Amino acid sequence: MSNKGEYEVVWPRSPRSVKITPSADRLDSLKGKTIAQLWDYIFRGDEIFPILEEEIGKRFPGTKFINYKEFGSTHGGDEREVIAGLPGKLKEYKVDAVISGMGC
Repeated sequence: MSNKGEYEVVWPRSPRSVKITPSADRLDSLKGKTIAQLWDYIFRGDEIFPILEEEIGKRFPGTKFINYKEFGSTHGGDEREVIAGLPGKLKEYKVDAVISGMGC
């Protein structure tokens, strides 16, 4: 069986299934802002977030942090519920920005 040097070619990308939306505008400063921490509980967030709090707090006085424990893990068995509940919790805590930590 010979293909006579001819090959059928297909485009490797599928049609887009998610509409691209523009990113939110950047904040002018983190000074006095409320920052939520999101984590997937996989890689060192328990070590990294305290360091970020300390260093960001030094640079931007009055910054408030909402600990990742308030939101739950963004990965695993409860992932869908956690993600679905994020908009309400972010509003409840009056969050201005999010730091999302993921394992490698």
